[in-house]
Amino acid sequence: IDIGPHPNPAKAADGKRLHALAIDEPAAAVIQRIFAEFLAGYGIFAIAERLTRDGIPCPSAHDRHRCGLAWSKSAVRAILANPRYTGRQVWNRQRKDEVLIDVTDVALGHMTKMRWNDQDKWIFSEQIVHPPIIDDQTFGQAHQLLAAKNARQVIRRPRTSPRPYVLRGLLCCGICTRRMQGSRNNDQAYYRCTYPSEYTRTNHVRHSRGVYLREAEILPELDVWLSTSLDPAHLSGTIEDLAASQEQAIPHELVTLREEIGTCDQKLAQYRAALDSGADPAVVGQWITETQALKLAADARLRAATGTTRPGPARMTKEQIAATVTAIRDLTQALRDASTEDKAEIYAGLNLHLTYNPGERTVAVRAEVGQTCTKGSCPRGDLNPHALYGH
Repeated sequence: IDIGPHPNPAKAADGKRLHALAIDEPAAAVIQRIFAEFLAGYGIFAIAERLTRDGIPCPSAHDRHRCGLAWSKSAVRAILANPRYTGRQVWNRQRKDEVLIDVTDVALGHMTKMRWNDQDKWIFSEQIVHPPIIDDQTFGQAHQLLAAKNARQVIRRPRTSPRPYVLRGLLCCGICTRRMQGSRNNDQAYYRCTYPSEYTRTNHVRHSRGVYLREAEILPELDVWLSTSLDPAHLSGTIEDLAASQEQAIPHELVTLREEIGTCDQKLAQYRAALDSGADPAVVGQWITETQALKLAADARLRAATGTTRPGPARMTKEQIAATVTAIRDLTQALRDASTEDKAEIYAGLNLHLTYNPGERTVAVRAEVGQTCTKGSCPRGDLNPHALYGH
């Protein structure tokens, strides 16, 4: 909320004002309930299930800035560990670290990662600067209980060998659209999607508690599909389908605008070359002004249609598609004798997306040629931490 002009006269003259946190009454009541239940002996997962069962919106659903299905353990834990509910301002909870995108390829550059500092490095305000939701004693007791739970050491027997999953991160559940996790049963690789019953009742989703799919049922059919689509006898049809999919993916109006902008760029380059060769500056200058006006108008229409100033994905020519598909065909020929780790790398390189529909027992597969991001992740992702519940 706004609490008045800035105390610095220079900043106040620029119109800058001070802001402070105010209590969101519905959210504050939920926070007080979470602390009370945690100190009463309920676990984090039990608290999350009780809140979901009672129909209380989770943080993302309450703020309406993300799609929140139900309460998660991480949301409850973050609330219990947040000292700002005591009314004090806290700084230096996180820091930005610049790390290499790929340690084996320094040329890719760095990416920024937010990491938590140790609590002894946090800086607290001496005075209470906004209305408290809970008192210091309640927060201290919850913090000690959390620390005791985190300090418990769970001794697990080390695995004799790693368990690779070929479709890790590529297979999603067709009901809830979440990624399916790898699991071993009877020494075979499975993929599962576990969905708590509280989630299904709250979101009215027909989802069984556990959905399982055996890896051996997918890989043979997947390899056959890839080898058939890239077979020389079907290669021309595959190239035509890929070219047609680009036409469907990009609206005709956007294609026309981008072609118009490209034509203007070519004309401007020709006009500059004419000036260098000794043409009349007055005549060529008029040509440049007219062409720049056409380009600015096309840019404005493109921004209005796409909502961004960034250029859209350029369409690949049939020759470029043929060269890409030929390279992929050589890659897929190695699938027959490839190891599990090599297969996983090949599938990730093809940018495969698989969706499992449990009701029909089918898997929909999509390969996005030429649409992969650097090393499978964007180097500059969303680094803006979302506000926690009740701020």
